[in-house]
Amino acid sequence: MSEASDPVTNTPVGPPAGSGVLVPVLAGAMLALMAASLYLFYQLNQVRHDLDQVRTESGRLSGELAHTRSQLLAEIARAYEASTASTQTSKSDVDLLKSELQAARKQSRTLVGEAQLDANKRAEDLAARLERLQQEQAQKLTAVNDAVSQVRTDADATKTRVGEVSSEVGTVKTELTATRSELQKTISELKSATGDLGVQSGLIATNAKELAALKSLNERNYTEFSLPKDKNPRKVGDIQIRLTAADPKKNRYSIEVTADDQKVQKKDKTSNEPVQFILSRAAQPYELVVNEIKKDEITGYLSAPKVVSPRK
Repeated sequence: MSEASDPVTNTPVGPPAGSGVLVPVLAGAMLALMAASLYLFYQLNQVRHDLDQVRTESGRLSGELAHTRSQLLAEIARAYEASTASTQTSKSDVDLLKSELQAARKQSRTLVGEAQLDANKRAEDLAARLERLQQEQAQKLTAVNDAVSQVRTDADATKTRVGEVSSEVGTVKTELTATRSELQKTISELKSATGDLGVQSGLIATNAKELAALKSLNERNYTEFSLPKDKNPRKVGDIQIRLTAADPKKNRYSIEVTADDQKVQKKDKTSNEPVQFILSRAAQPYELVVNEIKKDEITGYLSAPKVVSPRK
């Protein structure tokens, strides 16, 4: 089609002024959008790489750390999906605007007078819409970058916490090893004795530390007591005991034991001596050991078998 000419001067009329400016603007917008998308993809890959390192170091942990890792991955996925959707939407809008802009330029070449003014105005409107779209895209990109930065900050905090927990676990292991060593040493120092019924007793504890070591073996049930002299018996474990006499100077005491609906007198016993009772509900004897004898009061523990038959 030949170019239109002015009917008065017969001078050819060229394309509308300003239409050539829109092409660089559109091309720059497309390049900026592609650069922003590539930068966002690179940032997301970097975050994924950092999160993989955190996941490797915190693999031994569970509970709170595993939950935190899931939240971080979900946050990155949401950010990536939001960015992808926004980029696709923007590309569609830009393609549509490009088509409309090309149509408007074509229309402006064939129209004169008022029609050309309308076409130019529509082209300007489209350029303004394109500029607004670019601004909105820049704002969305900034928001995504802020979200990615927050995710990376959370990942760094989690990594620091993993290090702290690992240090705490190491300290606890060291303390546990020391405690076990001390416990084994205490157990090795315990002694056994023959009870007042002539039955070989198990290991005897003479103080609270040794009693704790005995409990750690988990071979028998131990009940500690502090028994004052009284007219009425007191329950110790599953038997009744009444202190009838205590003489710290002579290191002697006497008690009355009620078990199996019977009363048994144990007289003139000494500290750390295994005092034994045979009960019908247990294959092994009960043992009572008094560690300290005071005036009208004794302190010690009752050792009972783990397996007993219920009373009928």
